[in-house]
Amino acid sequence: MSAATVQGAHLSTAQVLDWIKERARAHDFRVERIPISEMDGWAFDEATGNLRHRSGRFFTVEGMHARVEDRVGGSPVKTWSQPVINQPEVAILGLLVKEFDGVPHVLMQAKMEPGNCNVVQLSPTVQATWSNYTGVHRGSPVKYVEYFADTARSTVLADVIQSEQGEWFYHKRNRNMIVQTWDDVPLHEDFCWLTLGQIGELLHHDDVINMDSRSVLSCIPVERAERGALHSDVEVLSWFAGVRARYAVDSRLAPMHEVADWHRTDTSIEHRDQRFFRLVGVSVQASSREVASWTQPLLQPCAQDVFCFLACRVEGVVHVLAHARPEGGFANGVEIGPTVQYTAGDPSPPQQLPPFADLVRSADPGAVLYSAIHSEEGGRFLNAQSRYMVVDVKEPFAAPSDYRWVTMGQLSSLVQHGHYLGIQARTLLACLNASAVVLE
Repeated sequence: MSAATVQGAHLSTAQVLDWIKERARAHDFRVERIPISEMDGWAFDEATGNLRHRSGRFFTVEGMHARVEDRVGGSPVKTWSQPVINQPEVAILGLLVKEFDGVPHVLMQAKMEPGNCNVVQLSPTVQATWSNYTGVHRGSPVKYVEYFADTARSTVLADVIQSEQGEWFYHKRNRNMIVQTWDDVPLHEDFCWLTLGQIGELLHHDDVINMDSRSVLSCIPVERAERGALHSDVEVLSWFAGVRARYAVDSRLAPMHEVADWHRTDTSIEHRDQRFFRLVGVSVQASSREVASWTQPLLQPCAQDVFCFLACRVEGVVHVLAHARPEGGFANGVEIGPTVQYTAGDPSPPQQLPPFADLVRSADPGAVLYSAIHSEEGGRFLNAQSRYMVVDVKEPFAAPSDYRWVTMGQLSSLVQHGHYLGIQARTLLACLNASAVVLE
């Protein structure tokens, strides 16, 4: 019922967009680039070159050595070194649900993140690291965290540990939670109640629903009433286990001094060819946050990424082509991602782009069922915007062994378990589940 309701109990969807802008104007938000060497409280370790905070908390920037071997395919072993964000703390990403007039609504937060291109986006009810909600930052308490820290006062609808970007983080994990309450919930001025239908509409707008919200939204339990899947659930699980066994992914943290092809200046850490990403410093003023001012490093991508599911109907059931792929920062080596992920404007020749990238780049506009730009996590990444797409290919086709046609219900079942779906696949699942995406 909530997914079909686009008129919320408090705000219309159009009013939500205006409300976000109003909340941005209501606070003093300022983000300035500063030399990475001038960040207060952050320092490079002389022995290792690693960047860490004086408290020993939050996160560190370290080196990573990675090696991926295809045990079956016989492809050459891939080895590389890079900087990586190491954040061992498991954050709570939580959505609070409450019914109004019999319709479930989700409590969303207009949250400032220093890396957001538009500063304020809609985040989950709670988006807080252990350091945040235990007061290591010595700031004000995290609002509504009690519903998630003590689940005895609410009904748990979903609770699962999920990963984040394996190309930028080292073994990063967050606790994705959805809980329902029947309490009278005091409404803070930076929060609003929305139906899933409204959120679905907002997912068609660029840079409105933040990455953490999309991750948790993908975990909403979905009733399965589908038949006609090309592969049974057991076959899908067996396929994924086989791909995990196929790839030997060996990654370890290393001193930044040992990372080849990357160099540090007073202003940033970047690749010698100015590719991939750079790490920069920012100074932040944010009157609505638990701490009003701070400095920190942010990872800034050098170009925009594209993530796309190829999709089709098989006997009336929507299927997408999932890709089980290894990434150096994944704790389990391999997770399920979109069919295609590549960097827009990549200068590589066509034969070096990933499989099926040509189908995305040359897709007829009428075949593009979904397309929007969404920001990645604004607390760690600066202006990291990616285009998310779903492209209709009309019918399934044969694909390499690390690809498999799966239904939306099968993805929704897998996401209830940790380390199956990567963050990009979870974003697209959230967009497909909450949006009116129709395949003829």
